[in-house]
Amino acid sequence: MCGRFVDPNLRGTELEHSELKIDPIARRFNVKPTQPVLTMGADGIAEYARWWLIPSWFKGNDPREWKATTFNARIEDAASKPSFRGAWKYGRCLIPAAGYYEWTGGKGNKQPHFIRSAGNEENLWFAGLKSLWHDLLTCTIVTRAANDCVAELHGRMPVVLNASEREAWLAGIPDPDIGAGARLTYHPVARFGIKDDGPELIETDEA
Repeated sequence: MCGRFVDPNLRGTELEHSELKIDPIARRFNVKPTQPVLTMGADGIAEYARWWLIPSWFKGNDPREWKATTFNARIEDAASKPSFRGAWKYGRCLIPAAGYYEWTGGKGNKQPHFIRSAGNEENLWFAGLKSLWHDLLTCTIVTRAANDCVAELHGRMPVVLNASEREAWLAGIPDPDIGAGARLTYHPVARFGIKDDGPELIETDEA
């Protein structure tokens, strides 16, 4: 799964000078569900979306009325789930990130790990789905079974796309194995709280 991640470093990327639909957000190192996250659609437009998808058909008037847990979508069944099937067909997007966190250990003694690219590219590109609910753009991060890089941390991982897979994803490919070859690495980090932030969160914990 993916419940916390780090904003991408946009310096030197095609997004650095792109015109976003809202003012840029200062880089965060502890991004949480319901916060705005950067997305890029097939049209090349970069815009922020609330990270917790609400399907367009939902009749409520307040985002808090939507009770389903939809900040992640399983690639194996998203196409058939009522919450995601519209976005699966019409709302493909990419969600860039510098990396994400996963925890191991028992309750009360959980060890966080920071997971990032094992290659030369600094940022990861998650497969995402977005949905316009009323006038609020919302999104979800698509997940898959973990590959051998991170399986010992958790059984699930975000769908991380290479350059060719990004194009295929945005074009609507239904392949459930997309992202299986992502090469990732990780290291333990110090425990942190829900309100903590800053680059120190991703530093190696030498304790």
